Formats: sequence, structure tokens, C-alpha cells
Amino acid sequence: MTTKEIENIDLKLTLTPYLNEIFARKAEKITAMDVRRLTSYTDAIIVVTASSSRQVSSIAENIHINMKKIGNFPLGTEGMKEGESIKDGTWALLDFGDVIIHIFNKETRDFYDIEGLWADAPRLDISEFDKFQDIKTS
Repeated sequence: MTTKEIENIDLKLTLTPYLNEIFARKAEKITAMDVRRLTSYTDAIIVVTASSSRQVSSIAENIHINMKKIGNFPLGTEGMKEGESIKDGTWALLDFGDVIIHIFNKETRDFYDIEGLWADAPRLDISEFDKFQDIKTS
């Protein structure tokens, strides 16, 4: 096993509690990017699409609550509640230091194009976290 493969396994282990919460809330599109070689302020950025402002809030609040339960407190949050968010419920942000999570509705995700800003960042294969994948495609 190469050093890069070991690093990717370590990063996926770090992302596991976040991704489990995101997939459990049935987000529409999830992208995880490894930015360790591109920036010093975080290791990974997760970009999530939610179907409504209510789902943006729900995903963000559930990640926040469940991470606190395991002693993982965010450094900062924005848009956690409807009406108190960046762009009126269309975007929430959770900064856990080593992981930053953006939760958008589709239009806002397309407008800000976070993946385009991080085009050089390798995308992580997170398909194993989608426990409902077979159900969705049937």
C-alpha cells in the first residue's frame, strides 16, 4: 500500500462521522475534496446539496448536534437555522478545523461553484457511505 493510499484511508476515517450524518439526512449531491496539499487551514471540504432551506438547516443542525455528542465542537458555524443563514436559508457552513462543510440548495451551490474554486483538489470516493444507494436507483 502506498503512502497516498494510507493518507486517503486516514482522511476517510476522519470524514466518516460527518458523512454518516449527511447521508442519513438524504442529501441530494455530496462531494468530498482532499485539500491537504492545497491549503493549510483545513484537510477536507465537503459540499452538500439539499432540496430545501429546511433541509439545509436540518442537515447542518444534525451534524452539529451529533458531532458535539462525540466531543467534536465546531470552530464556527453560519446558517444553522432558517432565517439566520447565509443567503436566507440557502447555505449553511460548519467549520470543524480539519473539515469544512458547505450545505447549499441547488441554485446557490451552482452559483458559488465551490468545486470549481477547488478544481485541483482530488475528489474522494465516498460511495460506500451511501447506504441507500440501491434503494434510490431502483
